[in-house]
Amino acid sequence: MTPAQMAAIHKQCFTTPRPWRAEEFAETLSKKFYFCLSEDQGFLIGRVIAGEAELTTIAVAPAARRQGIARRLMARFDDELRARNAEIAHLEVAMENHFAHALYLATGWSDSCIRENYYRHPDGKRSDAILMVRDFGPDIF
Repeated sequence: MTPAQMAAIHKQCFTTPRPWRAEEFAETLSKKFYFCLSEDQGFLIGRVIAGEAELTTIAVAPAARRQGIARRLMARFDDELRARNAEIAHLEVAMENHFAHALYLATGWSDSCIRENYYRHPDGKRSDAILMVRDFGPDIF
């Protein structure tokens, strides 16, 4: 998937945080630790540095939702993190994004804490984010 295609999908999905431009996708993906997983009408960007991972963004075109694309991307993300020896992963999700929060919970993520006033909306208002975590480290028991 090209940066322009990613930007087009991202624009359909987000106002908060603001959608990324194609140049921002290209710049991010040119960095050493970032990677993109994509399917038709959806993509995910993540990174792994020194055993710590972050789900940077995930987007599925509204017309293609409820077809399992996000769930498949999350499963592939898990595989990628294991291949890159990630021990722990983090993501932020807008408090009001109930569908994404439910997806993350269903795919093994746990709520960690609240980041107050994390997102800025186009009208200047701010909203909270839920910080979520997933442990990929070795079992200790």
